[in-house]
Amino acid sequence: MQASMVPRATAAAVSTASSRGLTAHDVIVLHDSNKLTLRLLPCDVLARVAPVAHQVARFEVDIAQRLAASGCPVATLDPRVEPRVHERDGFVVTLWTYYEPATPREVSPADYAHALERLHAGMRKLDVPTPRFTERVEQAQDLVTNRDRTPALADADRELLGDTLGTLGRAIGERGGAEQLLHGEPHPGNVLTTKDGLLFIDFETCCRGPVEFDLAHAPEEVGEHYPGVDQDLLRQCRILVLAMITSWRWDRDDRLPGGRRLGTEWLGQIRAALDRNGFDTHG
Repeated sequence: MQASMVPRATAAAVSTASSRGLTAHDVIVLHDSNKLTLRLLPCDVLARVAPVAHQVARFEVDIAQRLAASGCPVATLDPRVEPRVHERDGFVVTLWTYYEPATPREVSPADYAHALERLHAGMRKLDVPTPRFTERVEQAQDLVTNRDRTPALADADRELLGDTLGTLGRAIGERGGAEQLLHGEPHPGNVLTTKDGLLFIDFETCCRGPVEFDLAHAPEEVGEHYPGVDQDLLRQCRILVLAMITSWRWDRDDRLPGGRRLGTEWLGQIRAALDRNGFDTHG
């Protein structure tokens, strides 16, 4: 979120919580990206704030409620207020349960895989309109081809990303295998380690596709514990996802700390992975 918007967004969150009978004198910023994530105290609620045009919040609230109702391992909305999207001063605000982190420990790949498998099982029961994963690939392609939005991207790297996104996006999209509703980005940053076990958050990136697309966002060892995985497809998805997130890092408006350094590092990883797996993305 633009720095100039943060004070207003914070005030909108505090005001929204207060109007629902929650006491919020202190604010801790937990995450700042396309939306602002805040811990409000002493009521201890987690508030997510985004510009009002960011209407995907309504979709996220609906998905989270339905998954929680079916027993999926997901973070829930705060039970003290009505489960809906609140609008205030040009922002949408959602109020979620704050989960105190469990004692820091290494999350085992088996536990991660089991939690993701449970999430996918619940998602298969939902019938909701969502884009196919290929639409997200196309968004990355559009970014790469737009020199105004990615001015620092060298020509050779631009060609690498464009070819990789195009070739692997088509290859995976045309396989004709089973597809279902996916989280879209179940990477470790979207998994909470709590006393209640692993819980997934941030469902604004939901899409339809093979489960291997979701697994490609998780640590590599997780795929070894998820049943029925097509390992060849997973290898393709890992490179595709790496090309997508590398593209985001070259966006001139990217706000991830150290993003450009990561973008450079990941370009090298893409080249190595393509060579290691014998993938030809030209022509």
